[in-house]
This record gives sequence, structure tokens and C-alpha cells, in this order.
Amino acid sequence: MMPGGNEKSVKALKEVWRRAENSLCADCGKPDPDWASSTLGVFICLSCSGIHRNIPSISKVKSLKMDHWDDAQVQFLAHHGNAVTKATYEAHIPIYYYQPTYNDCQVLREQWIRAKYERKEFTKPGKQLPYSDGVKEGILWKRGRDNGQFLPRKFLLSEREGCLKYFTKQDAKEPKVIIKIDVINATFQPVKIGNPNGLQITYLKDNKTRNIFVYHENGKLKSRLTRNFLKEGYMEKTGPKQKEAFKKRWFTLDHRRLMYFKDPLDAFAKGEVFVGSRENGYSVQKGLPSGTQGNFSWHYGLTIVTPDREYLFTCETETDQLDWITAFTSVVNQPMIPQEYAIEAYFKVKS
Repeated sequence: MMPGGNEKSVKALKEVWRRAENSLCADCGKPDPDWASSTLGVFICLSCSGIHRNIPSISKVKSLKMDHWDDAQVQFLAHHGNAVTKATYEAHIPIYYYQPTYNDCQVLREQWIRAKYERKEFTKPGKQLPYSDGVKEGILWKRGRDNGQFLPRKFLLSEREGCLKYFTKQDAKEPKVIIKIDVINATFQPVKIGNPNGLQITYLKDNKTRNIFVYHENGKLKSRLTRNFLKEGYMEKTGPKQKEAFKKRWFTLDHRRLMYFKDPLDAFAKGEVFVGSRENGYSVQKGLPSGTQGNFSWHYGLTIVTPDREYLFTCETETDQLDWITAFTSVVNQPMIPQEYAIEAYFKVKS
């Protein structure tokens, strides 16, 4: 179904809509967008159109299937489109800035859209810095490691020092923790934390992964440190002898680190597995080795092969199994960089 209007206008709209550059949502990458902004000239999906609708001073959205487009609006789309508009609004995105996809939560996608079009953070080099002196501080509600209670804590991000600090008291002079930015990942976790503005901050401490769970009251969370985990979810695992009973654990795949936890909100991982590249002897296989003796309740197995041993896991459904295999395959197919060889060496010494 196409909107009403003269035949020439409808035909022109179809032509610009069919362009390859407009086949994915300009903001989240979802295929086959069927909405567009008549003021920005971008083609977007239904979900992102709802976010655009909340910034009417910047963007006016219309359905490509149900709304009428006049000749002037069609011409505007034809002269803009996703490629031209991205060249302006995404011209200077920092390499560390996570660009969300349609699989990400509403909060993350909204911050991304507002940063592009409302605040125009990426139109000029350096414009994306939200603070001129290289320091950003504010209050986040942090989950206690032992009692699970969320309490307000002051966080300070210093670009000059290259670190994130948090303080147990508002007037404290010394931070409880100082974390170097180059070992931090921050991932939006609204479901896991139970808050629409939930954030999981992960960092390395003595080469061990540490989690901090926080949320912000008004959702104004920055994306400067974020990248999504490749995959999270429950699997069952057995021990190195492959004869022990399989135990249900929460797994997080953060690039080459596969971490497992007894509970999704645990501060520290119970264990970690390094996942290297195929050319270095790592692979993922569907199913379990024949003769596996450990008792397991889930029957969709997979095996991670490393130069030193095999790791056996089971998934609850075939879909979970295939998703995990896809995630692991994407990792082992990537060549290792020099820093990752050092991490691999640490894992071998530790084991």
C-alpha cells in the first residue's frame, strides 16, 4: 500500500525509497524502514520514528505507506536520504562511541538519536565532548556488592587522567575505586538491573573481571564508554574432567573473554575462558564429544576447543545453541591483535 497523491509523486517516492542507502534504518540499522523524517531526510524504522516524534523541533516523521507526501517533501527526501544526512550528522563519531542497533534498549537508542540530531555532537571534530575541562561528574545509584541494595554514589569521569572514579560519600576527598578508561566497558542493562536506565560497568582488576551495577534517575547516561556484549545468557557447564554434573551458570561473552557467574548480578566472575582465533587453535563445535559422562538437563550442546582443553556447555533450546555458536564463531574468525596474545598468555599461566 502506498499513500495517496498524484501518480508522479508516488512514483518518485518509491524510487528514492528503493535506493540501497535507504534500505536500513538510518539510526539503528533495522532492515526495510517504512518511515521517514520530512525535515531531516532520513529513512527510519517504526521504533526510531517514535523517538524522533519526541523531538518535534528537529524532526517531523511520516509513514511512507500510510501518509501523504507532497512533491516538495518527496524532492527533499530525494536530495537527502540516509547517505547524505549521515555524512553531516555522523561526520566525526569518536572511535570509542558505541553506535546502537535495533537490538539495543530504548534508552541507548534515544541518547544516540538525540546526540546526532538535537545536540549535533558529531558534526565537527571535538564537538562531541560534553564538558570543556575534560571532567564529568554526577550521582549514580550503585548496587552493593554483598547486600544488593542500591545507594547513591558520586561518579567522576576524567578524560585528562583517563579514568573513572567513584566515591562512597558526596563530600569524600578520596575515591574508593579508580578505574582506567582503557579497561572499562559500560553496557546498558535495563532488564537485568530492573531499571530502564540501568548500566553495567565492567572493568579489569588484577586481570580479573569486576562488575558494578548502577542506574541513573533521569536516563541521561552517556555512551562514551559503551559497547555491547556479544552474547549473554544461561548455559550449563561441566568441569575440566568432563565427568562432573553440569551446573547452570550465567555467561557473558565480552569479545575474547567468556565469563560465567552463579547469578547475573554477581560482582565477580566465578571463572573466565579466553577465546582466541582459529589460526591459533581455537574453534567452536556443535554438540558434545561422544561419551560425555556428566549429567546435564539441557540437551543442546556445544564445545569450545582451545589448544589446552575442551570446554563443554549445554543450552536450553536449539535457538540458544545456534546463537551462542554464531557469537563464538564471529570471535574465532577474527585474527588476534598483539595485546590479545598477552591476555592469552596470562590465561595459560593462571590455568
